[in-house]
Amino acid sequence: MAALQLPCTIFKTQNWMDDYSARDMRYGDLTEIQLKTHYGLNYISDRADPWTLTKHSAFDNPRSMFCCSMRPAGDKITREQCATILFDEFRMLSRQFSLYGPYRYLIEKMITHMQYRNGAPFRDISLDRALKEQIVRDTSSENSTRLRLDKAFNTFIDWDNKNYPMKNKDDLRKAIAFGKLPKFDRLKDNFNGMGITVHDTWATHITLKTLQIDNERYRAVVHYKVQDHFGLDDDDILKEKFRTFNFFRIWFLLQRYKLFGYKPFMTNMEATVEITGGRHDV
Repeated sequence: MAALQLPCTIFKTQNWMDDYSARDMRYGDLTEIQLKTHYGLNYISDRADPWTLTKHSAFDNPRSMFCCSMRPAGDKITREQCATILFDEFRMLSRQFSLYGPYRYLIEKMITHMQYRNGAPFRDISLDRALKEQIVRDTSSENSTRLRLDKAFNTFIDWDNKNYPMKNKDDLRKAIAFGKLPKFDRLKDNFNGMGITVHDTWATHITLKTLQIDNERYRAVVHYKVQDHFGLDDDDILKEKFRTFNFFRIWFLLQRYKLFGYKPFMTNMEATVEITGGRHDV
């Protein structure tokens, strides 16, 4: 019976890695008229007006008691100055989504990356750590890809020949496909910074690196490669719950408005986990 040759990629999402044609990777493609009429983005920022390139005051904020009565003309600013003001406000507003924990600083770091790195991919050791924690701490036997792989290994390993049969390779893919891929959509992710930096993910590749079988026990080393897009598409901004926040309005404008066109980027994460079990495990 032919054995599975390792390392072996056992799962890939339908979405591609490095898919720069994805809708949330568009940038600099919308006009002022489109942003105002189709997306309802008339008021963007409490600090600057990107349409007139002027600074804002309390008289301009529609949530202010002083708005719309006496409205002195704001100071004129350049496009570059306006972008700087908007990015500073973007970072400040991000803090409402990252209140505590070791990952709370990541969103500001990623906003700065968008401002200065011209679409270059983003990596950070903290993202790798967050991914590994999410995989290891998921104890749902129904959803956890780690626990579902454990069950598949236990079921399909050829214990007599001490290998995993090639004919059962697709059972590993199915084990993962019927679970829930690691993502950051838990309640706590709304406040610890991971929900706003990553939340859902775009593409995932899972590779079985090694599989050691001895004394009716096995030890598998499994590598997760996960990619997300730090960018917004039309569906994001057209949702009322997002469009009401200046945070998302500023993000969408900086990314999609022709005057700015700051590039979204790929967020890359990797984690290697060890899965162990035995022939007679229940």
